[in-house]
Amino acid sequence: MEQPVAHPSGASTISVLMPRAEGLVIPFAALLAGSLAFSLFLLLVGKSPVTFFGLVWMAGFSTAFSWQNTLSQVAPLLFAALCVALPARLGLVVIGGEGAIVLGGLAAGVAGTQATGWPPAAGLGFMALCAMALGVGWIASIGALRIKRGVNETIASLLMAYIAIALFNHLVEGPFRDPASLNKPSTLPLTEGLRIGEMPLISAHWGVLVGILACIACWVLIERTTLGFAARIAGDNLRAAQVQGLPVGRLVVGFTALGGAFAGLAGFFEVAAVHGSANGSLIAGYGYTGILVAFLARHNPLAIIPVAILLGGFAASSGLIQRRMDLPDATILVFQGMIFVAILLSETVYGRFKIFTPAYWEVR
Repeated sequence: MEQPVAHPSGASTISVLMPRAEGLVIPFAALLAGSLAFSLFLLLVGKSPVTFFGLVWMAGFSTAFSWQNTLSQVAPLLFAALCVALPARLGLVVIGGEGAIVLGGLAAGVAGTQATGWPPAAGLGFMALCAMALGVGWIASIGALRIKRGVNETIASLLMAYIAIALFNHLVEGPFRDPASLNKPSTLPLTEGLRIGEMPLISAHWGVLVGILACIACWVLIERTTLGFAARIAGDNLRAAQVQGLPVGRLVVGFTALGGAFAGLAGFFEVAAVHGSANGSLIAGYGYTGILVAFLARHNPLAIIPVAILLGGFAASSGLIQRRMDLPDATILVFQGMIFVAILLSETVYGRFKIFTPAYWEVR
């Protein structure tokens, strides 16, 4: 019988890198597969895939103005993706970030009207805290329902998102409506001192930088702290974590609360940096696109950053595609949907390729 032959010394390094490469190669392949499927769809409706992807590049990444449009989409995607990714490390699929975003924006807008005349730092801080507090309460309640009553968090979060949007519409069109907002109901506009400006040298507001720093901080929390280690154990096997005495209930509520805080922060930046008041423009679907960002990034907070930039570029190109290719504005949503289906299907192939296993490189 042929005896196993050890690979050269470099194989030990490859055996460490290849399992990690699996988390990069498979999502990229899924992205490519989704793009190919969408290309076939475009051909069926008589449109050119080459023109489509050329316009995506032109509108999202080709010039400084394109990057400005892309980065304007990135901040809410970073926060929305964290709202999905953090609970996912405990095995929870929370997809209701859209509700926390719109309610966080409403809280920020209403708080801003109460902070008129305050010093800018105090007023903005108060608005951010109110937005985060509402996001915490909204998403943490989903974790509490999961632990206390066994309610499925996916269904609960989705239904609560619809409730949040309905509640937002009622409050903006009713008790908190600015009487001067005739055609588009909104809260009272923020004063200039409570608006967030752009970063120097970059035509993007400070929410982008805060979102990137939040992703880095969450990676440190997950990968370099005992709390993150406990969360990863609970995510691998919830029952085993309970048997070992880990505070699973507190972990679930805590991580969903943290995700909700980031979703509320997304609403705060949309109001303070983009819209200037809470209005229907907050219901832009960032919470749902954030689900795709988180899954494409494999719930890795660091990977969320480049994925959010990529998806932000896709979103920034929707208007140009509509004008140049005579396609509906929702075309980008169809594209994202196909990518999401490909990502979900790719989950079934993890661990099936021997090339990504350490044993393949150690012994032949």
